[in-house]
Amino acid sequence: MDSRESKDADSIRRRRECEQCLRRFTTYERIDEIPHMVVKKDGRREKFDRHKVLSGLLRACEKRPVSSTQLEAIVDATESFLIEAPERERTTREIGELIMKELHTLDTVAYIRFASVYRDFKDVREFKEELEQLLHTRERPARGQKA
Repeated sequence: MDSRESKDADSIRRRRECEQCLRRFTTYERIDEIPHMVVKKDGRREKFDRHKVLSGLLRACEKRPVSSTQLEAIVDATESFLIEAPERERTTREIGELIMKELHTLDTVAYIRFASVYRDFKDVREFKEELEQLLHTRERPARGQKA
């Protein structure tokens, strides 16, 4: 029915209609190039997977007031961050920190959920330290506003 390039010209959006059931749907086509790689903590390299990032975000944001559009924007920002690497690789640490920074501004509960999995807290003490640090950074601006 309709084909258009995306704003960044990195994909083609196609509106289609099934000739049998007459339902409409949208597909996105991207150019398949040399894959961008993620360097894991143990040194293994893995192809970047948008779906894997999105599923982690969905788990962290479950029952939270974060829209799918906001999650998609985080995944897009993460993918752009990876694409901009001159060596076509980024570490999981770099990617995880970027995602946590984005989540921190959106929803602190989702941030803590994501951080607990990403940072692999070994015990309650580590989790408590993260919460205290989060509370400390939230209290600091509030005190500055009163003065």
